[in-house]
Amino acid sequence: MKNYTITVNGNVYDVTVEENGAGAAPAAPRRAAAPAAAPAAPAAPAPAAGGAGNVKIEAGAAGKVFSIDSKAGDAVKRGDTILVLEVMKMETPVVAPEDGTVASIDVTVGQAVEAGALLATLNN
Repeated sequence: MKNYTITVNGNVYDVTVEENGAGAAPAAPRRAAAPAAAPAAPAAPAPAAGGAGNVKIEAGAAGKVFSIDSKAGDAVKRGDTILVLEVMKMETPVVAPEDGTVASIDVTVGQAVEAGALLATLNN
């Protein structure tokens, strides 16, 4: 399980997300007692359980993970699609920046991501 604190329009929500595969329903958000005076800095994403690679692949824009086309251990060439993000109702492929092996996929299908969020890592 992962715990997140999310601020939306000045309202602070504590959210717990269970990570037990596709089809699992997310936990219902709990509203915090009082809105925070200032939004807290976002927490850095935790490294993947399988170990992160030395080439990081990050989201270029905020969106939702539409599909994951590669898995850890897959050999990829520069330009191969690793996953697809849905950004502003458009499917946007996220591609390997160089040849390598997928070390980790750090997101799940349906997950919302912010610009700059770690999506995957490669070993070159």
